[in-house]
Amino acid sequence: MLTTPLCAVLGIEVPIVQGPLGGPWSQLTDLPAAVCEAGGLGTIPTSLRTAGEVRADLAQLRAKTSRPFAVNMTRRPFSEDVFEALLADPPPVFWLSLGDPGELADRVHDGGGVFVQQVETLDQAERAADAGADVIVAQGSEAGGFGGQIGTLVLVPQVVAAVAPIPVVASGGIADGRGLAAVLALGAQGACLGTRFLASAECGVAPEWKDQITTATSEDAVKLAFAEHVFTPPTAGGYMSVPRSLRTGFVDEWNARVAEAAHDSDLLRAQLRMASANGVAHRLVPFAGQCAGLVGEVLSAAEIVRTTVADAERILTSWC
Repeated sequence: MLTTPLCAVLGIEVPIVQGPLGGPWSQLTDLPAAVCEAGGLGTIPTSLRTAGEVRADLAQLRAKTSRPFAVNMTRRPFSEDVFEALLADPPPVFWLSLGDPGELADRVHDGGGVFVQQVETLDQAERAADAGADVIVAQGSEAGGFGGQIGTLVLVPQVVAAVAPIPVVASGGIADGRGLAAVLALGAQGACLGTRFLASAECGVAPEWKDQITTATSEDAVKLAFAEHVFTPPTAGGYMSVPRSLRTGFVDEWNARVAEAAHDSDLLRAQLRMASANGVAHRLVPFAGQCAGLVGEVLSAAEIVRTTVADAERILTSWC
């Protein structure tokens, strides 16, 4: 079985990490539990969740799997109440995205946890290493959701060289064994898959969203030029980033009317809030990465993990 030193750090069997698929619509624990049971690292997001809801999520996940898992937080915004709730019942792995780690790594380590920091630039990676990160996720611009502007192929080897010997997980544009093999060749010790796991049987998003992914081309996954006028800005220590979504009528309209979006920001925010409350936010902004062009069908999480690892191992062996 394909393993790397990352596996020992995270307590997992194979170097596959499920990206944090944030949002109130995707908080079901079936997906992270299935990824964990398949030998990878499943992840619970905390975006837009209260401390009580996060505690309930943790209890549900622990009832479904005894294997290590991660809990993700971001600085868009950062909730000290949620973080304190996590410290009271520490998850095996804590993962911070979209912001400077500050003193959070020390607080996680005091509770006995592993601290993972997601970065989008070399400077962010160096700051994460200095702050005491145990693992660094280098996310390229191909990724769905909020992210940076540098491609995975360029970002990962720079980060690997800069933060060695800290293990690096590559993220952005990875959907199968070919992607895993490629990033291992770049020096990463594992791969983070987000969009591929959105289109999994266990993911709690609407079937319509999964269909959007399986029928999309890579060209359909675009950056949202109007995002700053719609989404909540980062709190102190947060990194500015631009989300990527599949194209919809809403996306196309406001990407072409960025100046007007600033004037109509209250209306746009209200539309997104209403769509989210009704469980149809994906009809406006279906977050997904460019690897949607590689995803042709909905599979179980276990099948995604198994085939990704097996195909990567076969590719790497064929090179030798």
